[in-house]
Order: sequence, then structure tokens, then C-alpha cells
Amino acid sequence: MVRIGIAMLQGARHEHHEAIKNAAFEMNETVEVIELRKASQLDGTIDGLILPGGESTTMRIASKSEALLDGIFKWMIDFPNKPVLGTCAGAIILANPGGKRKPFIEVEIARNAWGRQRFSFEASVKVSILTPEIRQQANLELSRDRFNHKPLPMTNNLLSKTNDLFPGVFIRAPRFGTHSNDCVVVATLEAETVGVLQNNKLALTFHPELTSDRRFHRWLISQIITKNS
Repeated sequence: MVRIGIAMLQGARHEHHEAIKNAAFEMNETVEVIELRKASQLDGTIDGLILPGGESTTMRIASKSEALLDGIFKWMIDFPNKPVLGTCAGAIILANPGGKRKPFIEVEIARNAWGRQRFSFEASVKVSILTPEIRQQANLELSRDRFNHKPLPMTNNLLSKTNDLFPGVFIRAPRFGTHSNDCVVVATLEAETVGVLQNNKLALTFHPELTSDRRFHRWLISQIITKNS
């Protein structure tokens, strides 16, 4: 059983939950999603982690009552080989954890660098990360949870037509700057870096969970399976 934790601080966390469930179905694998709301939920039984998009400052404030971010940072330090996917604000958290901590991904990052909400956009992103093939089609929809939350509906309009392109959704997106030699560029928008991988931590400035293309979620599951085998 693969167990993936999602930081339920703010942002598109329910969409990530649905994307992981669909990715697992596509791979014919069984995945349990743990909705993380407090630090005490993080332990060695969590195999991988998703840091959703949203607003990084809001996330830092929202985490204080249950120390969730501190728990996540401790978990990443205690289990450095476990894979993590950070999208948009999640990428900011990985690159700039704060509190005098060393970055978990050594790349410069600037918040809201594409501009305000009205400058959000969609664009084809070129990707070079290896992900498992789809074994069966999935179109699962999660029902409303106990807080009456339900993921936004996804359509095939945001589904890549070729293996090297991804339908990138950029919402008040951050931008990467210079990065260390340990970072591998895995996604670009024209000449701009929009995705970097360092060891087993993947940071994206766009929102893969807002598309019907789950390759990055399949990547996370496959990394866990490989490390657990």
C-alpha cells in the first residue's frame, strides 16, 4: 500500500487528492491518501508528500496552530529519500522554507513574478521527466468530504496531445531564477525554466492538478514504488 500525504493548508489540495486517485487507477496501483492537517500525522508510514499550490504566506500562517509546516520540514529532513511534489506555492516552500533552514531544492524563486491574478494563463510546457505509461483510463471524481469540499471538475480540454508537452496552468505563478548544479531542469516554457528536480524532490511553478494529465502524479507514485521495492 502506497501512502501519500497532502498538506491540507490552502489551495488546490482537493484537486491533488483527486489527481492522485486517478493516477493510481491509471497505473493499476493502490494508493491511500492522507490529508495532513497537523504535524502529529507525519511519520515514517508516509511514503511521499504533495505540497499544493495556493498562497505561500497564507500557508505559513495557517500552519501555525497545528505546526504542520514545521512537521513537514522535519519529515523531509528525517526521510530525505522520500519523494515530494511541490506545485506553485509548494515549490516556494521547497525552495525557501524559511526559519534559517537550508532549501530542499537549491533554486532561486520569486513569488507572483508573472503578475497579478488577471495575468494568469495557460500554455504548453515542454517536459523531459520520465513517467509511467497509462495502463487504463481513469475518470474518477471524489464526492464532497465532511467539510463539504469537492474538487473542481476537470475536462479533457486540458490534456496533453504529445508526450513532450504538458498543458501548464499558471496562476499568480512564481518564477525560478538561478539554480545549483544539483537541480535538473525538467520543464520549460520557451526558454524559461518552470520545473526542476533535485534528487527526489520535484518543484513546478504551474498547477498539474488542474488538468486531466496526471503524469506528475504518476511520477510521484512510481518513485515511491521504486524506493519501496
